[in-house]
Amino acid sequence: MPMNPAEIEALIRDALPEADVTIEDLRGDGDHYAAYVVSPAFEGKTRVQQHQMVYQALQGRMGNELHALALQTSAPQT
Repeated sequence: MPMNPAEIEALIRDALPEADVTIEDLRGDGDHYAAYVVSPAFEGKTRVQQHQMVYQALQGRMGNELHALALQTSAPQT
């Protein structure tokens, strides 16, 4: 069963409470999403490390309930 965007957002916010999270359903099918995540926790981290943090927040759902996720991450701009 596909995940709904609110569930994806909640999982990310639980792991990264200070994050600004936006989820977009790319195809309207509940299987292909884009996530835009800005978090102070990403300060000093590489893009790969930032993405790993988000994937970890999804608790193994990536590739299972969540088929595809286009991910854009960054630390807040000062």
